[in-house]
Amino acid sequence: MVGFYAFGLAAALATAAVATRVLFFTHNRPALTDILLREAEPGSLGHAPSGAINTDATSAADIQTAAGLMNSPQTTRVKRFFDILFSLGLIVFMAPLLVLTAIAIKLDSNGPLLYRQRRVGFGGKEFEVFKFRSMVTDAETNGPQYASINDARITRVGHFIRKFRIDEIPQTINVLKGDMSFVGPRPERPEFVRDLEQEIPLYHCRHLVKPGITGWAQVKYEYAASVEGARNKLRYDLYYIRHFSPALDLLIVLMTVRVALFGLGSR
Repeated sequence: MVGFYAFGLAAALATAAVATRVLFFTHNRPALTDILLREAEPGSLGHAPSGAINTDATSAADIQTAAGLMNSPQTTRVKRFFDILFSLGLIVFMAPLLVLTAIAIKLDSNGPLLYRQRRVGFGGKEFEVFKFRSMVTDAETNGPQYASINDARITRVGHFIRKFRIDEIPQTINVLKGDMSFVGPRPERPEFVRDLEQEIPLYHCRHLVKPGITGWAQVKYEYAASVEGARNKLRYDLYYIRHFSPALDLLIVLMTVRVALFGLGSR
């Protein structure tokens, strides 16, 4: 059932993204094949893995320029239109699965169905993100901490919905509210952001664009729960900002579907 709905969603996203490419970005954005070829070029990005940038050879001004193009009025209107379309489509396609998930969470453990958590978004503005609860209710009695892959705080149902990214679907509420985009750098918690901005040059550049439910770093890099992991994921986030196009968004969505279906990739 998950595969059926995911395939339907991917088909709808593909059609919409191709239409956007033809109507709005024919002359000034790279095609999907260009992105795939660029990603496959060994060494083209300096001392960085494929699909990432070399942050040592990148300046904040470079990323600000790229973010400015991404935040242009035309691009913003088009991306917002498809953010709403994709979010409503995801809710409709996944409605039966969402109902089953809600029932399973309630039967599995005590506590609320959804939980809210502060995150840092566009321009450094904080907002509350919505997710299906995947941990026990007293998961952070000792203060904020990164979740690990085999975290004892995760419930039985939580392990399943985190593996297949079902816990992320309520973030469509944040997209509809305008706090997030469908695709973009994943928003981080303010407690961690303060430290990461001190430790990692250019980390603040992630906040030059709206955060997303899914992103390039999420489909290209393994789970990260450390400063070094955040540093590596930043290379992919900045690559996304620099090379943004509807075609790249489409590629990320299709890769996310693969991750969701087979439980692969990053968080």
